[in-house]
Parts: sequence; structure tokens; C-alpha cells
Amino acid sequence: MVAIADGVRDAGHTTLFTRATKEQAEAIIDTLDDVFYDADAGFLAYPATPPEASGVSVLVVAAGTSDLPQAKEALHTASYLGRSTSLIVDVGVAGIHRLLSYEEELRAAGVLIVAAGMDGALPGVVAGLVSAPVVALPTSVGYGAGAGGIAPLLTMLNACAPGVGVVNIDNGYGAGHLAAQIAAR
Repeated sequence: MVAIADGVRDAGHTTLFTRATKEQAEAIIDTLDDVFYDADAGFLAYPATPPEASGVSVLVVAAGTSDLPQAKEALHTASYLGRSTSLIVDVGVAGIHRLLSYEEELRAAGVLIVAAGMDGALPGVVAGLVSAPVVALPTSVGYGAGAGGIAPLLTMLNACAPGVGVVNIDNGYGAGHLAAQIAAR
């Protein structure tokens, strides 16, 4: 990690580090003096300030607080790829009234990333409410028949509402990158 961080500093390129352990993050921070770090997401960015935002906005929606590591990885990725981002948390289908209280924000977003574990129903519900593309992010959160994220992945792949694209389980980076590309339109 130190060698990579040295190379980044010498080249001066904006660089994202994902899935960093605490030890890896400490090594990067010790090497680069201008780093953004989110320990929950295991995400670091150099330099610390994201580029000026352009394109349409990216709204990240997390069903529950357990989905936050992946949701924040997606949020930060889109932000450091130059998109305006915001986050809504704890609006899963078990409390649909909480989601509906954000209907105006949902409809205003240019692209949405929706992270959910358990049954994975939230992306399809959101897609039914909005006209913007929805990037579905299945998480490995859950227990029992959730099978480490397979159940939400399959639910998202089978979403009835149109406009849903699905990334792999826990792939916050991929969701953020895809949403940033769509938002650049």
C-alpha cells in the first residue's frame, strides 16, 4: 500500500482506495498528507477534496443502517468521480412510510443507487416511484435464507419496475462508478 500511495503522490492523480483495512488506511494516511478517509466504508480518496460536481445528482438510498458501508462506498465513489451526491438512510420497505416521506428528493434525483440486503425489495419499489435510472446494490446484510446477499441479488435482478440495473453483492464502488457515468449525461 505504501508503494502505491508513493506512486499516487508522485503522479499527482486523483485516486480512490476501496475496501481498505484500518492498517492499510493508516499506512496510506501516513504516506499521503491530504487524504479523505471514511472508516465505515473502508474508503480513502486522494486528494481529500472531491472535484467540482457536474452532471445530474446521484442520490444514494440505504434500506437500513447495516447497508451503510456499501452505500457510503457508492456515495464517495460517485462524489470523487465528480458528481453531486446525497444520502438517505433507514428507509427500507419494512417502514415504507419513511421512504415516502422523501418522495420529493427521490423524484428530483438524476440517478439513484439503492442499497438493500434481506429481501432486496427496495430498489424495485424506488424504481416504481421515479423516472430516473436506479442502480440496485444488493448487500450481504441479513440472515437465514438471505444466503450472504444472494436473495437480494435475485430479487433485484427480477425487479418488475423498469429502469433497474444491478451490480454485484456489496459492490459499492461499482454502483458509485456506474451511477457517476450515467449522471455525466
